[in-house]
Amino acid sequence: MSDLAQLETELMGEIAQAANEEALEALRVKALGKKGSISGLLATLGSLAPEDRKSFGATINAVKDRVTEALGTRRITLKDAALDARLAAERADVTLPVREGGLEAGRIHPISQVMDELTAIFADLGFAVAEGPDIESDDYNFTKLNFPLGHPAREMHDTFFFAADQKGERKLLRTHTSPVQVRTMLREKPPIRVICPGRTYRCDSDQTHTPMFHQVEGLVIDREANLGQLKWVLEEFCKAFFEVPHVKMRFRPSFFPFTEPSMEVDIQCSRKGGEIRFGEGEDWLEILGCGMVHPNVLKNCGLDPDAVQGYAWGMGIDRIAMLKYGMPDLRPFFEADIRWLKHYGFRPLDLPSLAAGLSA
Repeated sequence: MSDLAQLETELMGEIAQAANEEALEALRVKALGKKGSISGLLATLGSLAPEDRKSFGATINAVKDRVTEALGTRRITLKDAALDARLAAERADVTLPVREGGLEAGRIHPISQVMDELTAIFADLGFAVAEGPDIESDDYNFTKLNFPLGHPAREMHDTFFFAADQKGERKLLRTHTSPVQVRTMLREKPPIRVICPGRTYRCDSDQTHTPMFHQVEGLVIDREANLGQLKWVLEEFCKAFFEVPHVKMRFRPSFFPFTEPSMEVDIQCSRKGGEIRFGEGEDWLEILGCGMVHPNVLKNCGLDPDAVQGYAWGMGIDRIAMLKYGMPDLRPFFEADIRWLKHYGFRPLDLPSLAAGLSA
């Protein structure tokens, strides 16, 4: 009996000192497993006299129950301690601001926003969107658009040319989106009513010019297309894009190889306080070029200038974005500065539409 009491005392001490659940499980096996100390004593009952077996068995079972209860109590204590330690280690400071998710942190680039605005406005005026490759042939980029040989735009200082191929032809990065107009006229029959937005490339870089920029050009080919229609389209576009009820425009004679007559267009604005505001004031700001499609261009694209005529215009998307949203420098458009994008960018779900507002 004294050995059993000593065994119980030792087991209770070890259980109380168990540092974790793994150590406690080892003690359970040591005491109550098939080869455990208490299980071994129970196995010896068969060798005792019947009168001793009953009393000694009851004593051993009592010790077993107390050890089992101690193991359970210690296990609960260890689990609670482990949970407290985990909570302390993983505790979140609820006073810190929650990180923004993708929809909250992300921004639409102003160029993408303005392209969506352009598409919405011109779609309402009945225009489709036409696209073409960035790498073009000299024929589509210059020759079919009535650029004469030796024109400065063909020289290396203005155009990015590739090395000549096996046929001697030099591909180039398109200097305007006008080749898309050429491809559309070669592919489709009049009436044609398209806008051509996209990237363009020229050897130029300063505060208002970058080697890669964006243009949108418009083209209408029909039997009775005329300058009156062109003026109306441009006025409606400017009112919708700059979100003003009315705007004055001034058309000045100019020269482009692919239009005749050609015109530069100025838009009414106010420059008071260093801020440009459209639809008011007595100042003027040049915004785009336009004109009637040159008969040579129509002929080069397989159209009869005696049967159809057309008008076209072109403007810089980056430029009108700067004017509308007050951006002083073109270069940050392409610097991938997330701070600039957060300041000037647009939330992903603020989709421009004529019904909901373009820049709401």
